[in-house]
Amino acid sequence: MRSSPPDLDPDDLVARIDPKFKPVWDGLAFEPRRALALYFLPHNSQRDVLEPTRPRVVKWYCPFAAQCDFPTGHRYCINVCTGCAHRCEYCYAHAYEPNDAATKKDFARFIARDMADLEEFDVPAAPVHLSNSTDPFQPLEAAAGHTRLTLEEILRHRRRFTTVTILTKNPLRPVQLGYLDLFAALGVLPPDHARREEFSRHGQPGFVMEVSLAFWRPEAAARYDPGAPSIEERVAGLRALHAASIPLVLRIDPLFPRSPLPTRPASSLGNFDLPEAQTHEDLEHLVALASELQVRHVVYSPAKIVQPRGRKLSPTMQALRRVYQACALPDKPVFRGGSWRLPDAVAREHVVEPFLEICRRHGVKAKYCKHNLIETP
Repeated sequence: MRSSPPDLDPDDLVARIDPKFKPVWDGLAFEPRRALALYFLPHNSQRDVLEPTRPRVVKWYCPFAAQCDFPTGHRYCINVCTGCAHRCEYCYAHAYEPNDAATKKDFARFIARDMADLEEFDVPAAPVHLSNSTDPFQPLEAAAGHTRLTLEEILRHRRRFTTVTILTKNPLRPVQLGYLDLFAALGVLPPDHARREEFSRHGQPGFVMEVSLAFWRPEAAARYDPGAPSIEERVAGLRALHAASIPLVLRIDPLFPRSPLPTRPASSLGNFDLPEAQTHEDLEHLVALASELQVRHVVYSPAKIVQPRGRKLSPTMQALRRVYQACALPDKPVFRGGSWRLPDAVAREHVVEPFLEICRRHGVKAKYCKHNLIETP
């Protein structure tokens, strides 16, 4: 366990926080302000302006975005490995993550040290997400077991966390590895948890499994999710989790343009050498599955074309960018945050609204990706 320097003034750290992160500290009582400063801010930095950082593994959720634009607040992300074997064409992590999946050196020692700091500094409970840059149930989990270790550490320090959320494309692997009892245990806030009564009053589960399934036909998944588990495997995992009463969220995310495209004259994805990613019928099947599984809600967002780190766009994403260019005319696709996007009006009318109408007909609640995150207590 590491103690803070005896002469350290937490308010000195808080006074030096970069203004884009300052809202997280504003309005807090002294003790929570102190705890968050000691945990997230570098104690020995000589810089005039400090940003939340964590050199180990239990990290600030998003160190890139200003709180006014992306108000994540005090929450954690734990990436149990680096890179991802799924190689999903549209993944935003291409902008900063390595291509190949690998374990993190000294992971067990580092997570133990972070948990000890949370206890020592008495950091208030906050949501924790596994994970935003890699899948925690990739094949290497069977050998490394870092996701299991992480969840066991969270359970051991359960009062330091509110909702535990796992995001994966492989819901069958934890079932096969025998993690269901661990999931169930994480869903229960302990008697000494500061928000136990609030969660109980609102029927909020302490553990949620979010599963990504954006495609219904194998040929679409093969083009956009080339290394991810098959649709059949994911559906089997979802049904097994549902049978075990594990709270579920289905991420039908991202949403792609559908033929006929809103171009002049009208065209199809085939004109751009692309298969149909999500037909209207595909979305009907996916939303019907969400209804069958009684998911808490589905998550959606229009597909972004991410500029990969250190390499060119793949042929598939180059073709999709041409689709976006044609659909955006007479304007251009919006380039923001390292990715190209359809203009908001085009995305809303031709991509999002038809999907939301399907959700309404099936009685399935839908949340935009950003809202899903910031509304997780």
